Amino acid sequence: MSSGHSGTSKEVWPWPDSLDAVVAAPNNHMVLFENESVRVLQTRILPGQKVPVHTHRCPSVLFILAWSDFVRRDHLGNVLWDTRQDLAKPQLNAPTWLPPLPPHSVENVGDAEINNLQVEIKGSV
Repeated sequence: MSSGHSGTSKEVWPWPDSLDAVVAAPNNHMVLFENESVRVLQTRILPGQKVPVHTHRCPSVLFILAWSDFVRRDHLGNVLWDTRQDLAKPQLNAPTWLPPLPPHSVENVGDAEINNLQVEIKGSV
């Protein structure tokens, strides 16, 4: 797989490729399309399921197809985001920008499946 690096000076990604979402959490991340510019992932997390620690190296556009509350934790287990604390729920199928995500896990704490499409922009790292 191409590293996606361009000729310009960019911040170095400090985490190993073994933490890439598709490698570290293959039961939850599936590549739907990939070329030199983008990688499109589908992420599915069943109710009660905890996704292993992984990263998303590239910034991306996220489309939420099906929503459920979740808890995102860092690689040490510290809670980064618990969606049950948010008053507003996200809009389905509306594009949302995501920066690169360092090592984290996600636990579906709701009663529905989480289903997202994520378009990773490779040329930006």
